[in-house]
Amino acid sequence: MPAAYTIAQAQKKLSSLVRDSQQRPVPITKNKQIVGFFLSCDRMESILETMEVMQDKKAMKAVRNYEAGKTKFHPLSALDDHQG
Repeated sequence: MPAAYTIAQAQKKLSSLVRDSQQRPVPITKNKQIVGFFLSCDRMESILETMEVMQDKKAMKAVRNYEAGKTKFHPLSALDDHQG
């Protein structure tokens, strides 16, 4: 598994490129410079989901509160006490 693929290698070895991208983002180079990355569908979906959460002010406030130790957790059994 090469660390990166040149554009020509990527064209010739597409199936290897796809297989490698399941493990990690694969850099694509031109003239020894990275010009892009080949990502698996799962990785791309994860990036998009992260971007959506980061745009949600309430979600980001909850993340910041959690990171600051301000989040309180309760056992699921506490839900049974309030139903009836």
